[in-house]
Parts: sequence; C-alpha cells; structure tokens
Amino acid sequence: MKMKLLLLSALLGFVFYVGAKTDSNPCISANAKTCGECIQIGPQCVWCKDPDFKPSRCDDIESMAKAGCTADGVENPRGAVTIDKNKPVTNRKTDGGQNLRPDEITQIQPQKVTLNLRSGEAQKFTLKFKRAEDYPIDLYFLMDLSHSMVSNLENVKKLGTELANEMKDITKDLHIGFGSFLEKLVMPYILMTPKYLKNPCFPSDCTAPFSYKNVLSLTDNHGLFTQEVSKQKTSGNLDAPEAGFDAIMQAAVCTDVIGWRNVTRLLVFSTDAGFHLAGDGKLGGIVRPNDGKCHLDNNMYTMSNYFDYPTISQLVDTLSGNNIQTIFAVTEEIREIYQELSALIPKSAVGILSTSSSNVIKLIIDAYNSLSSEVILENSKLPDGVSISYVSHCKNGVSGTGDNGRKCSNISIGDEVLFDIEITAKGCPSKGKPETIKIKPLGFSEEVEILLNYICECECHKDGIKNSPKCSGGQGTLECGVCRCNEGRLGRLCECSHDEVLADDLDANCRMNNGTEVCSNNGECVCGTCECKKRDNPEERYSGEFCECDNFSCDRSNNKLCGGHGRCECKKCICDANYTGSACDCPLDTATCLASTNEICNGRGKCECGVCKCDENYEGPTCEICPTCPRICTERKDCVECRHFGTGSKQKTCEEDCKSYSIKKVKTKEDLPPPNINHCKERDVDDCWIFFTSSIEKDGSIQVYVAENRECPSGPDIIPIVAGVVAGIVLIGLALLLIWKLLMVIHDRREFDKFEKEKNNAKWDTGENPIYKSAVTTVVNPRYEGK
Repeated sequence: MKMKLLLLSALLGFVFYVGAKTDSNPCISANAKTCGECIQIGPQCVWCKDPDFKPSRCDDIESMAKAGCTADGVENPRGAVTIDKNKPVTNRKTDGGQNLRPDEITQIQPQKVTLNLRSGEAQKFTLKFKRAEDYPIDLYFLMDLSHSMVSNLENVKKLGTELANEMKDITKDLHIGFGSFLEKLVMPYILMTPKYLKNPCFPSDCTAPFSYKNVLSLTDNHGLFTQEVSKQKTSGNLDAPEAGFDAIMQAAVCTDVIGWRNVTRLLVFSTDAGFHLAGDGKLGGIVRPNDGKCHLDNNMYTMSNYFDYPTISQLVDTLSGNNIQTIFAVTEEIREIYQELSALIPKSAVGILSTSSSNVIKLIIDAYNSLSSEVILENSKLPDGVSISYVSHCKNGVSGTGDNGRKCSNISIGDEVLFDIEITAKGCPSKGKPETIKIKPLGFSEEVEILLNYICECECHKDGIKNSPKCSGGQGTLECGVCRCNEGRLGRLCECSHDEVLADDLDANCRMNNGTEVCSNNGECVCGTCECKKRDNPEERYSGEFCECDNFSCDRSNNKLCGGHGRCECKKCICDANYTGSACDCPLDTATCLASTNEICNGRGKCECGVCKCDENYEGPTCEICPTCPRICTERKDCVECRHFGTGSKQKTCEEDCKSYSIKKVKTKEDLPPPNINHCKERDVDDCWIFFTSSIEKDGSIQVYVAENRECPSGPDIIPIVAGVVAGIVLIGLALLLIWKLLMVIHDRREFDKFEKEKNNAKWDTGENPIYKSAVTTVVNPRYEGK
C-alpha cells in the first residue's frame, strides 16, 4: 500500500512539474508545429530536427541539450548586420579641399546597411554624422508683397551681395533666389473691378495683384538677384491674411523651376501678416483640396483659384520630404502665431524683423546657425511589427535615449556625433518579403538605406523531402524532423484526412474533462488533437494541449497587459522582479515611501504597492501629517515655555512636572529639524508666538527643538493715531461748515426769488387810494381879472 502511494505521489509530482514547466516556458506553451513557427516565438527558442526526438521540438537551448538533442540537430538561426556601403564622412582638409562637388561630400556614414532580423532579436549599428565644412547652401527668399511691406522690400533689394559677403565664413557656394506672393484672385480676398485689378493701390503706383510668382530661380549671380528684386513693386488685397501657404507649397514642390540642388536648402519666408488655412478657400467658392503638385506656368501659380490652401500637415510632409529648412522672418506683432506654426514644422525657426527689416541678414544667419547646429534623425514609415530605438552620443559626452536619442544640439562645423540605432521585428512582418526603410537627418538630403530581411524559416526548411514515406506514405513533406502535411491531410504524421475523420469519435481526446468544451472552445479537434485558433493579432496566441491557455486574457492595469511589468502566460501574469499582484501593478520598491527622514512612512505605517498605509491618526504621502497633533502642542507648550524661556504657568513647578523634557535650541523656526509630528506654534504669556517640535524617544523622554527667536506683536504707534483723529475732527468740522453754508445760500436764494415774484405781482391804483395826494398845487392870482 505504501509503495502504491509513493508511486502515485511521484507520478503526480512529475505531472505538476511538466505542467508548471509548460506554463512558464513560452517556447513550449506556443505549441509550435514547425521550425518556422518556433523561431518566431522569440530569440530564446530553438528547434530540434533530429528525426527520432520525442520531447517538445521547440524549447530553449539549455533544455534542448538536457533533453538529448544533438548539437547538429539544433536549428537556431541568428540575425546579423551587414554594412553594404560605408564611405567615410568628408574631411575637406584631407579629402580634396574646395574642389569637391556637393554630391561628393559625405556627412553621414554608413550609407547602406542590410539587417537580417529574427523575431524579438534586436540588431544594432552605429550611424555617424559630421557637419561638413563649407557645405553649399541654396537660399530662396519668399516675400509678402502686400503694400504694407513696401519699406521691407527696399532692404531686401540689397540682400544678395551683402548676404553672400556675410555668409562667406559659412559657405562660398551660395545660390540665392526670390519669389513673392499676395492672395488668391477671387472675392472676398481681391476686389475684382478692372480698375482695382490694374492698380489696387490707386492713387499710389502698385503692380497688379497675383497669388505667387517665382521672380528669380536659384543662382550664384548675386548681382542678378539685386537687379531682379529692384524691379519688384508691392500690390494690394482686401483682407489681412495672405496666401503664404500656397507660395510655400509651390516653392517646395517645383524643384526644377526653383533650381533646388541636393544641398542644404533654406526657405526664408518674410511677412507682416498671418496666413490662410485649408478651408478658407470656401469663402471664395474654392472647395477642392490642395493636390500638393507643381502648377507654375511661366513662373506664375496658375491654379490658385482652383485649389484650396494647403493644410499644415501637407506643408510639414512636403518641407520634410524635400529637405527644406524654413526660416520665418516676421514682425513682432505676429511673432506668436508663427512660433506656434514653427513648433509644428521640424527644422524651422522664427526671427523678428526690425521695423524697417534692416536686420534681415543677421536674422537669416542667426536662424541658419541655430537650425544647422541641431541634428534630428527621422525614419521612413516602419513596416507593421518593426520597431526602432535611438541612443545619441553628442558632444562632451552628452547622451540621450527615446525621442531625445534622435537629437544632438550645439553641433559646430566639423563636429562628429554618433547614434546607436536598434531595430527589432516581431514575428514575420510583410509575410517574409524584404523591405527597405530610410533614416536621415532632418533638413539634409543624405540618408541611410536599410534593407530588412526577415528570418521566417529555418535552414532545414530548404532540405525538406517532399512526399516522404515517413509522412504516412507520401502524404506530406519531411521538414526539419516533422511532417508538413499536404492539403487535406492532418495529424502528426499526416495520418488523418479531413474527409475520413469524424470529429464526434475523437472529441473525447480534445476535452480536459467531461465538463469542458472541445479544445476549450478555442480551437478545433483534428485527429484527436486540438488545433488552436489563430488570432488577428499575431502576438496573441492560444496554447496548451486543450487550447486552455492564452497570453492576452491576464489582468490589466493602466490599460496595459500585466501593467506593462510582466508577461501573460496561460491567463496569469508572471511579474518582473520588482512587481507583484494579479496585474503586476504593485511595485515592491519602497523608494516612493521614503520620508525626508529616510524612514519608510516616517515609521507610522507600512509601504504597500509603493504607497504608505498610515497608522491611525496619521495621513499624507509619507504619513507626515497628524490632524490630532495640535492638542499635543498645547499640552507640551507650558513645559517648553518654562524650560526654555523661564516663564509660563509651570514656572514654579517646572523641575518636577517637566523633568522628562530634553530641550535643544535652534536659532529660527526655519532651522527646526523635520519632526515626527507637526511643527508647533503656540502663544506664551507675553502674547508672543513660540515655535518648537517634539517627539517621544525610545526611553520615554520627550526630545524638543525650540526656536530662540519669538514673534511678538509690536505696540501701536501713538503719533499717527492722534494725528489721524485730529485730522478727522478738522475735516469733519470743515465738511459740516461747508454743508451749512450751502444750505444757507440755497435758502437765501429761495427767499429772494419769492420776494421778486410778489413785487412783480403788485398793482397800484391812485383812484382807490384814500391817502393819495396829488403832487400838483393850484395857486389863485389875486390880480388876475380874467382877461
């Protein structure tokens, strides 16, 4: 009986060991049927092609050797890097000086690379970049010729010769061109009356309105630039924004007309106004999206009334695709809007024009130096399943990873910088067909061409024996030690046929037990064996004998499988070393719980999943806050006051009541050390604030740190108060007198008006007045006889 129990225990132990090994080993759990499927699981998986090998043919190299696979039987193809073209970067001091043509100058090395990529195995190579001395420059000046730019035009007329002289220390091979733009020739942008179309600035003299015209293609004749620009006149339109985007698009895509060479290309865009965006053309009845093609006829843009303005994304793609670096030379009023635009356009800069544009040459040189001193790598679109990473090694040992790994700044002429580039493929992208990607520095024409070859099959795949007798008498190809069955045949040795096998007879072999679905409802029972379903995402797989496992149904955290800190195996997360939890969302690192005292949670809690779980009465990120501790401050204030300041209610009983207190002095409250409880601030008997911290030591004593400096309230300043009271009384008295005087004036005027009114209404009649006496006296002359 004991022997049976021992045998049963050993058997169960073996089964559990094999099951655990299968669940934790992705090479086995993926249940690969061919060598090609095996090597695509990951770089750790190898295949055993020995004919009579019985264990799982897909396993890690160490387990395969222990299982008895011969050294010659192991298929383990590895990726490789091959440098196909590796011309050294140019050093003009030793490589021909000034006699080199632009196409003979090399600034990037290597130029062509072939990568053989196996799934999950990164391939790495180093890219070198060096800013060449005296590298040729094409500079195309694109100017807004609305009437408000008339003063700016005068300074641009002198640009050609002066700019060449100023840039002679940078390059002696400078080609310069000029173009101008205004607006679409439709309402409401341009007034369409014949008089306006002839001279929109009447009575001033202007040229007829236009959209964009190429005045002078790129040339090394700087005097010709001055001559042609001197002939230009401004024009006029109705609205403030201009058709600058139309002009930039045409100047970028019309390579042959403009005369762009395969050198450093600069586009200087000068304006004092904003720009129209895609969709604004609807105001003029223009609804067709811009096609991004060249439409210059006799150096004039002929389709401005047919196509809408370009989108910003179109400009970004066009400028980057044509290696054009843009300098926005604008006035201070519109600086902010062009800075926002520049942030969306790689390798672009914004410079501020002075009021008269007299600083345009310095602006161009400063902007060029800023742009050319920064190297930013970009790659073409990657195939699905292919990823790329960068590590930069810049000047003075400065390095960067991630997005910053693409960039190096402050690069001077002749400096060399290095970029480590790592490319990884998942699975077998593009069905194994070779693909090409390109990497180049933004704003430069040179690039690295990278050919990607995918390792999707083993070498033994080429040696397969078609219609091998070992595959049920020729029903398949013996390949890498296993049978790859012909169409319509199934099974390990192609022993089954789709037409002959009845699934009902073999379903029992495809169930874990009687209560489960066939192949866990995740596969098909073929010849008594589960063939697991394929998922749309090649990285997601069902596995296991009964397709009961998968690598995508584990718990998630932050919308990431296993929190991004582990791998999913058979529906369970296998966490990385520093994480735990069902979704690997619980970090074991306690660094986030360290308080300023270098204690975990200030000794008042436990660190769980990187977060402090505080004891009762404490809270805060590191349990530093004690909401109930102010009462402790009040309780200990009297002892602190008597022990340190010799005052307070316990002054007489201090030695007895406060003998457990240990006092240490500091100068100010800012010098108090981080406490185990909150800082205390209490008032003493002199109504002053005292500051201290306290903590209970292991021996039961109370350690107190006290600030010597108290904050006492200052007494009132009597003189200003008395002066204020007196001034107030005087002002109030004057105000009352003024009010009384005003009331008296108003009263007197009313009385006078009343008197005048009564006087005017009075009527005097002499016939009715009894006291009236005539003013005439009659005297009788006695001598008068009436003659």
